[in-house]
Amino acid sequence: MNADIPFWSTLIDVASLADATEGNDIVLLDCRSVLTDPDAGARIYAQGHLPGAFHANLERDLSDMSQLGQGRHPWPRAEDLARTLSRWGITPHTQVVAYDADNGMYASRAWCLLRMIGHERIAVLDGGLKAWQAAGLPIQIEAPSLHDAVAPYPGDFAYGRLFDHDDVAAHVEHGGLLVDARAPERFRGEVEPIDKTAGHVPGAVNRPFMANLAEDGRFKSRDELFAEFAELLGGRTPSDMVAMCGSGVTACHHLLAMAHAGLQGAKLYKGSWSGWISDSARPIATGEA
Repeated sequence: MNADIPFWSTLIDVASLADATEGNDIVLLDCRSVLTDPDAGARIYAQGHLPGAFHANLERDLSDMSQLGQGRHPWPRAEDLARTLSRWGITPHTQVVAYDADNGMYASRAWCLLRMIGHERIAVLDGGLKAWQAAGLPIQIEAPSLHDAVAPYPGDFAYGRLFDHDDVAAHVEHGGLLVDARAPERFRGEVEPIDKTAGHVPGAVNRPFMANLAEDGRFKSRDELFAEFAELLGGRTPSDMVAMCGSGVTACHHLLAMAHAGLQGAKLYKGSWSGWISDSARPIATGEA
């Protein structure tokens, strides 16, 4: 990689990415997906994607679907992710840019996985493919070749920032901040289009991940995000906050937004709501927080 190009670790805009991809070794990850249709991501990727982008499948590449009781999108094992990163040609020095259709809900999962395994040069394309195409930039049909026989990416997860069910229960019991990124009506238990049980973890508060976005679908400014999350934290440090959602995907959007605002260290409840309800003995709340 050209040492003169900037270092992106949270968000990158379309113009900067278009300039940076000229003559530089940047790995692009197409993270587009549909929660209710696991095969949709591969289909839409095949119809066209950013030039040179690999398809990052939510269930195959960004989750470990073999785990039971860990929600709809269980966090993968570090060694499995390390092999996947190597097949995409990612080393600790590679600038990686993840994108999805528009709002970053899936790209933020890839961002969070890479940051948690220790990769710093990972950013999300603000506005996604929609913004790229709106700028008149090209897409391609051909898929790049995977890298074979490459040593696995060196790294391990920051497990202190990855919470399991018992960690979350203890966190809330001791007055910790648990923030649910789902839509308000799902948080209140009024509707549940995906999981078998509606409601939320007792003690959680609601901030939908869409609150991180401006009216144009891009992320709000650093100052806006800082002010909003500082109010949510209420004097706590970012490391006192745990983010969750339905399956550990959109919760990553909060971690990305906070990091972009300079608020580093928030934690993630990996299994999130779908993992919490895997045991009927766990308590459930409905209504407002």
